[in-house]
Amino acid sequence: MRGWTRPVAALGLATALLAVAACGRDAEGAQDEGPGTAVSDGPATGEINIWAMGAEGEKLSALVDGFTKDNPGATVKVTPIPWDGAHDKISTAIAGGETPDVALIGTTWMGEFARTGGLDPTPENLIKPADFYPGAWDTTVVNGTSYGVPWYVETRLFYVNSDVARKAGVDTPPSSWEELKAAITAMQDKGGADWGVSLQPGKTGSWQSVLPFVWQNGGAIQRDDGSFAFDTPEATAALEYYKSFFTEKLSPADLPQGALEPDFVKGKIGSFISGPWHIGILKEQGFEGKYEVWNMPTKVSGTSFVGGGDLAVFKDAKNRDGAWKFVSYLSRPDVQATWFQTIGDLPAVKSAWEDPALKADPMLAAFGTQLNDAKSPPTIATWDQIAAGFDDLMEQLVKTDMTAAEMAKSAQEQATSIGTGG
Repeated sequence: MRGWTRPVAALGLATALLAVAACGRDAEGAQDEGPGTAVSDGPATGEINIWAMGAEGEKLSALVDGFTKDNPGATVKVTPIPWDGAHDKISTAIAGGETPDVALIGTTWMGEFARTGGLDPTPENLIKPADFYPGAWDTTVVNGTSYGVPWYVETRLFYVNSDVARKAGVDTPPSSWEELKAAITAMQDKGGADWGVSLQPGKTGSWQSVLPFVWQNGGAIQRDDGSFAFDTPEATAALEYYKSFFTEKLSPADLPQGALEPDFVKGKIGSFISGPWHIGILKEQGFEGKYEVWNMPTKVSGTSFVGGGDLAVFKDAKNRDGAWKFVSYLSRPDVQATWFQTIGDLPAVKSAWEDPALKADPMLAAFGTQLNDAKSPPTIATWDQIAAGFDDLMEQLVKTDMTAAEMAKSAQEQATSIGTGG
């Protein structure tokens, strides 16, 4: 799972927070607690329990031997958890005070779980924030306090069919919004594609493709005072630009499920926005070496979205010291590079990208470049609810005569009504 979108009903969130408070956990946590207590010197000892989701949960044991070699008095128990049930399982564990020591947390969940008071602030002496991509580190920070460490990252680029681009005369990646529109138009008019691009027409997770254009135009999700900023001129103009690809018939509004990759391989779709996992998908399609990736175009900035997974230690951890030492181990550049070679997750630690397996691959290098200018949504408890509403409005914007100004106004009203949860 990538990007970690999960619609959460307002009632469900409120119930979860009340349950946490009823069990003695402060539902008004994450109020700039400051750094956590320093961990002890010396090797880790005792059993360290970690929950990890998806493929990461299945593969994490491969890194344990290196840790226990350096820390012979410690053992690590990895419990794989399906992503589908992870959010509720973690919520229940925090509410009951029966958490593991450490868990993989989706980046968009950090604000919610930190607000429960169930996450331990990151120890000041353990990790250097400057070692990580800035956008990735920001996913751990709630009200000024870090509650975890980025483990792996992903960002979004344009995937482009090289043959279609060549026929269209598009020789270099576009560097501006105007050049992007011209390149996509040329791929459709001259390159033989039925569609110059396939953009998400709303629905789950579409905010991850849309918000980069808001950021590129100098917009934001929240103002400095914490109020929402969906209805600013910058955000409205970005929504209008995104909608224009549909009104100008450059992107399909209803692409059948499963059609993207085969249509891209056949040249029916010239380009699309996605993350690094599509490198593997296109390799399976036999399309390796027949496409290229473009970094995001620049308006005010060339910002993309950053997602991934963070590692967080719980306040109810039975082995807090060992848990943070295991997190520190997983953050070592050499271990991050090994993890990439094991599972393909991109390192959150910048220096890990000096590994030849990453540095020598032009596709991966483009993702590394983009990660220097990538943002995440604000770490607020209600983000999943706001994102779900935004996705619904995006579908209306794309598929009806709703204007960008109308959508921006509705998104602003909706987000303001939901609030930040703290």
